[in-house]
Amino acid sequence: MPTAIVTGSGGLIGSESVQHFVAAGYDVVGLENDMRAHFFGPSASTAPTTERLLRSLDGAFRSLEIDIRDGNSVDRVFAEHASTLELVIHTAGQPSHDWAASDPQMDFSVNANGTLNLLEATRRHAPSASFVFCSTNKVYGDVPNHLPLVENDDRLELPAGHRYFRGIDTSMSIDASTHSLFGVSKTAADLLVQEYGRYFEMPTVCFRGGCLTGPNHAGAKLHGFLSYLMRCTMTGDPYTVFGYSGKQVRDNIHSADLVAAFEAFHRAPRTAAVYNIGGGRESNCSMLEAIRLCERIAGRELDWELSDQNRIGDHRWWISDLEPFRQDYPQWRLTYDLEAILKEIHDHNASLWLARK
Repeated sequence: MPTAIVTGSGGLIGSESVQHFVAAGYDVVGLENDMRAHFFGPSASTAPTTERLLRSLDGAFRSLEIDIRDGNSVDRVFAEHASTLELVIHTAGQPSHDWAASDPQMDFSVNANGTLNLLEATRRHAPSASFVFCSTNKVYGDVPNHLPLVENDDRLELPAGHRYFRGIDTSMSIDASTHSLFGVSKTAADLLVQEYGRYFEMPTVCFRGGCLTGPNHAGAKLHGFLSYLMRCTMTGDPYTVFGYSGKQVRDNIHSADLVAAFEAFHRAPRTAAVYNIGGGRESNCSMLEAIRLCERIAGRELDWELSDQNRIGDHRWWISDLEPFRQDYPQWRLTYDLEAILKEIHDHNASLWLARK
């Protein structure tokens, strides 16, 4: 039986990957030490998800409490599974702009040094295994904020004739911009993944995600935009929109659609591939549009306020250009739009979130 190692296996994308590849016939080993609880508090703990996966997957999945910053422990796991290891999915990381500024050294050690440990272990023990990295659109820093956006009633938008109207592709520069410290640590990891692919001729891919979402998102204040927005709408907790009059635009991709992209790559891997990935033109919204949709689905108004202070390095407008990935992997497609994503988040979490009111 082939083996897949999934880091951050209790998180949104990690847990989706575990379920997907167990169903595809893999023996899945998770590396998960519940750092989300450290970053964002007990409500963001991945422990319940890990326990659910262990119960439901009946021996096809095991979770190891390993910190990816511990290179020796990471190496031992990869050595143990070297003969069957075919796939590494790296989703572990510190994911928040705000948290990174509170402890830059830990942020960088998790996102950059942890990624280096995983790449080196893969190179030593299974260099032909596909290495899939969850990168971020924050590698572009605030370059997207220099686009000639037009302010409409509900959202910022690009003119229809602009080269990036369909979405931003990887031709956008990552240089001469403010990234946030989180963006810097993820950029370092992104470049490491590319370099190991090119230098050592390994099958690696960076998926530079927009907003990754789904029903298993914890909905923490500092991470998980749509999930936390829906949670506040349902519970009556106050929500703050940071900057841009609430007209900033994000594209949103369901975790299942992203993991399907992982599998498409693994079936036909390339060397040092890089793709922008998200909801594209099919699944995007401004904050104002997202608030209205959450209110309609939840059947109640959100208690929210607007701050005139945007987050450092945050984007005014982001829509991913999905065509480069579709050209390489034409069998892949999005199966969720924004409304379907939000309705599933609502229905899946209603009993839990409302019970905590």
